[in-house]
Amino acid sequence: MTPVLELEGITKRFGAMTANDDVSLTLGQGEILALLGENGAGKTTLMNILFGHYAADEGTVRVFGEELPTGRPRAAIDAGVGMVHQHFTLAGNLTVLENVMLGSEPLASLRSARGAGRRKLMQIAERFGLPVTPDARVSQLSVGERQRVEILKALYRDARVLILDEPTAVLARPEAQRLFETLRDMTKEGLSLIFISHKLHEVMAASDRVAVLRAGQMVAERKTADTTADELAELMVGRKVERPVRRGHLIGSPVLVAENVRVEDKGEARLDDVSFAVHEGEVLGIVGVSGNGQADLGALLSGLKTPASGTLTLAGQDVGQIGPRGMIRAGVGRVPEDRHAEGAVGELSVWENAVLERLRSPDFSRRGFVRTAACKSYAAELIERFDIRGATPDTRTRLLSGGNMQKLILGRCLSIGPRFVLANQPTRGLDEGAISAVHAELLAARSKGAAILLISEELEEAVALSDRIQAIVKGRLSQPVAADDADARKLGLMMAGVWKEDHHAA
Repeated sequence: MTPVLELEGITKRFGAMTANDDVSLTLGQGEILALLGENGAGKTTLMNILFGHYAADEGTVRVFGEELPTGRPRAAIDAGVGMVHQHFTLAGNLTVLENVMLGSEPLASLRSARGAGRRKLMQIAERFGLPVTPDARVSQLSVGERQRVEILKALYRDARVLILDEPTAVLARPEAQRLFETLRDMTKEGLSLIFISHKLHEVMAASDRVAVLRAGQMVAERKTADTTADELAELMVGRKVERPVRRGHLIGSPVLVAENVRVEDKGEARLDDVSFAVHEGEVLGIVGVSGNGQADLGALLSGLKTPASGTLTLAGQDVGQIGPRGMIRAGVGRVPEDRHAEGAVGELSVWENAVLERLRSPDFSRRGFVRTAACKSYAAELIERFDIRGATPDTRTRLLSGGNMQKLILGRCLSIGPRFVLANQPTRGLDEGAISAVHAELLAARSKGAAILLISEELEEAVALSDRIQAIVKGRLSQPVAADDADARKLGLMMAGVWKEDHHAA
């Protein structure tokens, strides 16, 4: 195929760390190329160099045969390169049309050509099968709709090469399948695509070719038809990857019990008549399509929301009204859904995030003064135990890859030996090796007697880790079923609201 994009000898260093080491890559006309690698392998850095966010220390980038100047996103856009970031860059208070047109008009222009912009947007939306409502506020859109807007924003600027960084990290599987169907249709219209992903089933289903980065170096390229998910996983981490297996063992007494809990927001029920119990040494899995109350359940169990009615008890004590600090003091460990917004403070160091929830402990402060040496020693132990790569206690947390940030949060949560663990989407956006590590730590905590509530949109993960599973639909929970008796069909029906006995969500 005619190359539309060529990266040759790309090297990028951040101080002593080499993020990309002499990387070369090509993309053909109408091709879908998957860029695969562990968290921190250098994938996003490489794409940021291509798009001009970073300047390479060595190497060249050519688009349609023309060399791009380094470190200039406008030059990349003008050459026909568009990028959709993992974390959306949309203004929630603006409309779809305003977001798409933002930055596309000269500053000296006295009037905005909104009419022409609307027509162009609707033509692109129809051509590529990406329907939108131009006047809808972005803050009111679903995650899938926002991603659609991000893609349209790139296409509005006449992108012919599109880069998608973890495009399905926050999408439910049906949304992800629809996205890749759309992307395949887009290549028929002449677009060429690179997408970064950790999800091997997506890579196998959607790509024409796969390039694998490991520790900043290009270690393999394969035609998708000539490889397997197992081979790609091994190429990513440099060894055979096997996920840990849950073993049967004795389940203890109830630790966290919810009875007929209702959570409201502005008088509207977000959780309704929710009842469940999590026992010592048990993982209770909660599955469901995104947006059915998982976020509210996570907020309730973190102390961020309180029950309007019903009871929530931990080891027999009412914890419904004690707030986040009270939950931490009661022995609740949490792995929140959004590691960037809720799990860690990016501008703080690794050691500061490691002790953030326990700073008042005598281990880390005395008479109002922080015991910095003790904090850093503790952080160093977490880094070693949980294999947090590219980190020292003084590293800014925002510089960690998503997987290594997740391992930091998990380590902070599990190192205190919590009675109860809330694991909310614990492996979202992680590579195969990191997923195996997270699963192993959760199962180890289970074996030590921790009660774990797992909220996951990945059915395979829920079945692999859970002892029992309940489905959440429109803020209501099904009756639990044993994970060993749950297959994809049964769970699919439960997630659709088809429940036994008197439980049915229309």
